[in-house]
Amino acid sequence: MSFAQLGLLGDEEPTFESGFSGVRRIALGADAWLDHLPGWVRGHERLFEVLRASTRWRDEQRPMYGRVIDVPRLTANVPEDGPGHPVIDAMRGALSLRYGEAFERIGLSLYRDGNDSVAWHGDRIARKMPEAMVATISLGAPRRFMLRPAAGGQSLSMALGWGDLLVMGGSCQRTWQHCVPKVPKASPRIAIMLRPRWNDQAYY
Repeated sequence: MSFAQLGLLGDEEPTFESGFSGVRRIALGADAWLDHLPGWVRGHERLFEVLRASTRWRDEQRPMYGRVIDVPRLTANVPEDGPGHPVIDAMRGALSLRYGEAFERIGLSLYRDGNDSVAWHGDRIARKMPEAMVATISLGAPRRFMLRPAAGGQSLSMALGWGDLLVMGGSCQRTWQHCVPKVPKASPRIAIMLRPRWNDQAYY
């Protein structure tokens, strides 16, 4: 589905399934796990459009491998870079209640096309913690999301988009890495990332 088609479908107000019906727990080993719930957000097209239009998206640079590189996606935080949407606060509350974790930080990433990506990593602060939890809601066109054991081993892959929810928990940030690889062609995607307020907020 193209971005133009997303615009035609964007009239339904965003809602979500607060009972988490159909969520699937994926045990990764070493106390790492994923919870995956496809299509958690209804009206995700409208939410995508609101966030894309109302957010002050930033180009960033980051030191890596001894040099400074451009981050191959646009990023933002809510409310610092825009008002977000009321449904995000409602989703944050539902996730906090379900997982017993205060998801206080809201980050956004806009993948404009197939050239935008994120390299293999664990969240910079969370990968130093015994356990950490990160929830991601994927809006817009699906992109391939991959995971691999940090110590080496077979990778996993899933397509995330159209309002899917993915929660990474336990030791996942420490014992596994994840990425969104470049692809030859892709329509836009926005990732909403909800995290607790860790001591050092300079994560990615």
